[in-house]
Order: sequence, then structure tokens, then C-alpha cells
Amino acid sequence: MTLVRVKELTATVGDAVLVDGVSFEVVAGAVTALVGASGSGKTTSALALLGEHGDGVRLAGHVEVDGELVVDGNGVTGAAVGVRGRGVAYMPQHPGSALNPARRIGTTLRELAQLHGGDVAEAVRAAQLETGKETLRRFPHQFSGGQRQRVALAQALACRPKVLVLDEPSTGLDSITRLQLVQELRDLANSGLGILLLSHDLDLVRALATQVVVLSAGRVLAAGGTDVLPLSPDLPTPGTTTARQPLLKAMDLSAALRPRGRDPVLREVGLDVRAGACLGVVGRSGSGKTTLARCLAGLHERFTGHILLDDEPLPVLRRRTAEQNRRVQYVWQEVRGSFDERRPVDQQVARTAQRLRGLGAEPAYTEAVATLARLGVAAITASRPPSRLSGGELQRAALARAVLAEPDVLICDEITTALDDRGTALVLDLLTELKARGTALIWIGHDLGLVAAVADEVLVLDAGRVVEQGPPASLMTAPHHDLTRRLVDAARIGRPETPPVLSPDSRSEPRR
Repeated sequence: MTLVRVKELTATVGDAVLVDGVSFEVVAGAVTALVGASGSGKTTSALALLGEHGDGVRLAGHVEVDGELVVDGNGVTGAAVGVRGRGVAYMPQHPGSALNPARRIGTTLRELAQLHGGDVAEAVRAAQLETGKETLRRFPHQFSGGQRQRVALAQALACRPKVLVLDEPSTGLDSITRLQLVQELRDLANSGLGILLLSHDLDLVRALATQVVVLSAGRVLAAGGTDVLPLSPDLPTPGTTTARQPLLKAMDLSAALRPRGRDPVLREVGLDVRAGACLGVVGRSGSGKTTLARCLAGLHERFTGHILLDDEPLPVLRRRTAEQNRRVQYVWQEVRGSFDERRPVDQQVARTAQRLRGLGAEPAYTEAVATLARLGVAAITASRPPSRLSGGELQRAALARAVLAEPDVLICDEITTALDDRGTALVLDLLTELKARGTALIWIGHDLGLVAAVADEVLVLDAGRVVEQGPPASLMTAPHHDLTRRLVDAARIGRPETPPVLSPDSRSEPRR
């Protein structure tokens, strides 16, 4: 049974064409995937199912959902209101935009379930969240980025929709949870739900989709089965670094969410990273990865232990000097909230060079535009406010903003989760150059395969503790801890081959 029919959909803003003649269908019990680079029109096309669009955008064409005409040649129809929620539920790419920070998640879930006839416990289970009362009593900020993604999914499922639109659902998920997500989405499809999957994660699409539509610049480039998907490029092999004194060190680092050590999230973590080296940090969602990054960046103050930069104590952010702020930069996971909606993105990127390096407005702007262009964000795109950029474009803009400080230490927290393969390659090229200049990188990620490809050393976190650490080749070929083995096994969804073995020169290095 066909639940969604989209024919010759167009979306325009003035003279600009965002979507041009896109057509696809969503069938009950099956997964249709829209894939393409950031800004290719995936989200605009998907939101048309709900009759929604950005400011100034005009929709036209034919969009039919469960027998109701949502968009016609004159734009959005009055039937659009009736399909939202019960007909079509939408889970956005950035979960922070879908969650009310002032309300406990249980309150919101119960309201949605009551409004649409859903079941809270069933939605929570399907989203792979713990079903206890403690989970429902928590606020969004008390979850990790990956867990917030699952909370947003639970909200969508609580509406009991016929069609579920998932915008980059694997963003922020560790590879084990990502593997579980595949089975959960298969189960949802098998129950009769029609799923529209928007993703740059080609392995996830291969594992789930029955129909694939490849978009480029708002047009359909190819359509058919998963054989129309482009091949994923090979990941780079990291170079070896010379033995140097650690630039950044953390010793016996413990952190908690509440005062006096209550709700601990990190337990006696130690690490060091040298100039020109990359330390990878992996673990499941909620393992403490982001809290570790926030401690190093000075944003999380409830910690004990020592953080040293060049063997000198590094205080919390509000006590750091401007030079210390310049030397240690942090690109966090949910970047949309880090931009001021009232100012163009390129100006915000340039401001870093002005404030922390003392550049004039004109040279700072020139450098900002050049760095953004290198990362695949065109000048005309960067001149817009944040709401006019895709998630992947904003992610790269956040990286450019940090790079313009010319930091000695760059902490990257899940900075490629919203990127397609081309965007990821551009990011890796820039970071490889920064390493060659002597920048120390801390790469926090959920994809062990990608982290192993860029890091010289990998640290595995589980429940706030370091459970394994060593060179990437050793962890990928002979993992000792059960969690590491599970991360390795889940590193390549949709691919039969084993994840690549990297950095062979480091196989003889000892594991700590």
C-alpha cells in the first residue's frame, strides 16, 4: 500500500530553486531513502509531507499522504494540518530543536501519546531508551547527544504515525546503538509503518532501504535500489608521530552532573596528546565522551583531577586568559545552538580571528570565507543566517570558526555526524594539514572505523572509565575488552568486509 506519493515537487525562494521536480513514494512496510550532500534538498523535500517549509519558501507540485492532498500546484493545502503527528511524524536531525529543555521528557511523551492514541512505554522501548521512571523524569540536558536523538525518536513514535520521517537518525549514535537502530527500524517497517529515511550514512541506507533517491542540488540524480548509491571513499591512513612531550594532559579526571560528586559520569580518566598527534575517544552514547571534552574545554566545572597545558594548570573556561582560549578550541556536537540566529554565519566565523588573534575585520573576513570554501561551504551560503544552512554546512562552519583561532589543541566532538562522504573527506583533509603544522587533535566519535582511520592512539570509554587504550591497528584487529569487540563488529553496517586495518607500523606498540 502506497502511503506517500510525491510528484514533481518544487520549492523556491524568490528566483532561487531549492527543489526541482523531485518525485518518490513511501510504501507501508518499506523504507525509502533520500540521500545526497548537505544542501541537496533532502530536508526540504521531506518537510513537504507535513506541508511545512522555511521562511519565504513556496512549495508546488503534488504531495499526497494517506489519501490526503497536502501540496498542490497552488502550494500547501488545508489538509496538511490533519496529517501532522498521526499521519506523518518527523524526527529532526538536531534533537535539541525538538526537545523542550524546561520539561521532563516523560511529560512530553505522555501528552503526545494522549493526543494521538500512542503508548509511552512502547515508544520508549522502540527508541532503545531505558523504560524506568528515572528516565522519564530526566530533562533533555541530562542525556548525551546520542540519547537525545533517541528521545526525539520516542516523541515521534508516541504519535503512532503511519509514516515516519527520520532526518539523519544515526547522528550521534555509537556504532553498537546504530546497529540496534537498524533492527528496530526493520521491526517498525515490518509492523506496517512507512519510513522515509534522510541520511548521508550510506551503510545505514544499504542495510535498510528498498528504494533510494539520490538528490543533488535539488534534483533527482538517480533512483532505484541500493545499487544506485555511490561508493564510499577509502579512509586515510594516519601517519606516525614523533615522540614529543605531551601538550595537553589530564590526570585522574573524575566528573559528575550534580554537586559533591553525585551522578558521576567520568571516573579517574587519564590521557595525553602531543603536538601533531591525534587522540581518538570512542564509546557508547552516555559513556562520558562529551563530558570529557567539556572538561578539557573548561565548560564542565564539576570535576576533580588535573588538566595541564604545557605542564601548566589549565583552569575552567571563565578563568582562562584570552591566549588560553585561543590555544584550546572545542567544536561540539550540536552546533546549531552555538550560532547567533541574528547574524550571518560568515561574520560569526570571522569574529574568532578578530577576538582571539587580533586581526582586522577585512582580513578576518577574507580568511573566514576562504576556510569555509575549503570545507565546501560557498560564500553565498555562508552569508546567510544559521537557519538557512543545513546541518552539515553548520557543522563545517563551526569547525572553520575554531580553526580561525589557530589553536594548539583542537577538540572535535562528533564533527562529521551530519556530513556525507565528500564533506567528511574535506574535513579530514583540513585536519591532516593542521596535524602537520603541529596542532594536537582530540577526536571524539561513535564510529570506531573512522576514529581508527584518523587517530594515532584510541581510548575506549565505558560508563565513564577507560576500559582499553592503544594504537588503532591493535584495537581493530585484536580488541581485548568486550565493548571494543562490539564496536569493531558494528563499525561497518551494510558491509560484509571487515573494517580496514590501519597504521601497521604501530602494531608492536604496547597497549595500556
